[in-house]
Amino acid sequence: MCGIVGVASSAPVNQLIYDALLLLQHRGQDAAGIVTQLDRKFFMHKAKGMVRDVFRTRNMRALPGNCGLGQVRYPTAGNAFSEEEAQPFYVNAPFGLVLVHNGNLTNAHALKAELFSNDHRHINTESDSEVLLNVLAHELEKTTRGLSLKPQDVFEAVRGVNRRVKGSYAVIALIAGHGLLAFRDPHGIRPLCMGRSADGTIMLASESVALDGTMHQFERDVAPGEAIFVDLQGQLHSQMCADKAQLSPCIFEYVYLARPDSTMDGISVYQARLNLGETLAKRVISTVPPSDIDVVIPIPESSRPSATQLAHLLGIPYREGFVKNRYVGRTFIMPGQSVRKKSVRQKLNVIVSEFKGRNVLLVDDSIVRGTTSREIVQMARDAGANKVYMASAAPPVRYPNVYGIDMPTAEELVAHGRSIEEIRQIIGCDALIYQDVDAMKTAVAQARVSGVGAGALSAFDASCFDGVYVTGDISADDISRLNQSRPQAQEGAEDNSRLALPNASE
Repeated sequence: MCGIVGVASSAPVNQLIYDALLLLQHRGQDAAGIVTQLDRKFFMHKAKGMVRDVFRTRNMRALPGNCGLGQVRYPTAGNAFSEEEAQPFYVNAPFGLVLVHNGNLTNAHALKAELFSNDHRHINTESDSEVLLNVLAHELEKTTRGLSLKPQDVFEAVRGVNRRVKGSYAVIALIAGHGLLAFRDPHGIRPLCMGRSADGTIMLASESVALDGTMHQFERDVAPGEAIFVDLQGQLHSQMCADKAQLSPCIFEYVYLARPDSTMDGISVYQARLNLGETLAKRVISTVPPSDIDVVIPIPESSRPSATQLAHLLGIPYREGFVKNRYVGRTFIMPGQSVRKKSVRQKLNVIVSEFKGRNVLLVDDSIVRGTTSREIVQMARDAGANKVYMASAAPPVRYPNVYGIDMPTAEELVAHGRSIEEIRQIIGCDALIYQDVDAMKTAVAQARVSGVGAGALSAFDASCFDGVYVTGDISADDISRLNQSRPQAQEGAEDNSRLALPNASE
């Protein structure tokens, strides 16, 4: 999961891209980068860290031009600690290309071998985004054969990419001296949308919130398998570049990843979470009598809409019982100290009065490893709760995600191979209520805003819940290989559990 943005304008774009990346910061907090183009020359700055830390005034002044793109990175493959793997990526031929990518290629290993042996291209990092860039460069070279570049050549190159590349990819690229290119995989797993400002500036971004916050009018989502090319004169060209496109967006975007004020593929993220709370309320009633619950308390941040709707429908008071510390940084390891993982208690603090002597229902948007949930339940008990019930707005996470979310391996997932009762015992709550998979899909689908979106919603990728991988090419061996390419922890690294993931409401 990353956040990407591209802008084509008649005015300088560096500040505009910076502002859009701030609005997409929840999608990646590991690294950030911007590249702009002026007179066929690229200007780039990228580094590890948050947007506000990576870009200083001197960096912004060194990014001239009326066309550019940017990314905030949340690493899911490769070396998360390498500055070299921050995006954008650049290759000098053909024309000169820079690219940002949100998603995860499931056949990157095979493509890398292909690029070396057949295409004679060198990959210098472990990033699948560099693989994707070189596949695009090779396909562009094939279609142009040394001739000038026309929009149809660009679309033919994207067709070649779609034929070769498997997995999830929302891509924005700059072709030196020609224009801005954006395209989405044939399943539309990762989001991408487009908007326009009053002065004709075109922006493409991962979420509509980046358009809203920079005064761009949302026009539409990029359709699965579609490519959009904006030339240097500001003319927009688009074409379907996949033979069998079918919209199947990642449902975890609506459950947790996206900002609640975004609309993606015509679905209001906030309404989806309200709907999840409504269907979860029905599950709660069948497990715990509402009269036995004194208060509903959300686990910050993105479970709040579901928790408020659930409390309203059950007629139970809703209270804030946890306060989140937004400023917990990394743990520094001093000489002679052992590695110490951050406790959940450094990130959350309880309001004791909301727990003492009460039966509390804690609502989270999802439960991944269960380690965070177990500690939160214990915090509630330590604060004096009589009984602690836990409800998850999402179904049990039983399978790894291979499309761009750094989900733990199956063995690390608390729900993998376990019954609800076994999970309850591990977490230590008095009752555990999960959302139903079909109810989740229905709830999210019903949050679709009429008349908005790129095409008919046919299905969701809900693979981490139901084990069905929409690309149809994932085997146990593939999952094992992809797990090996996951970013490895370094000293002082935190548990990559729910609270360690970037949070949409921050």
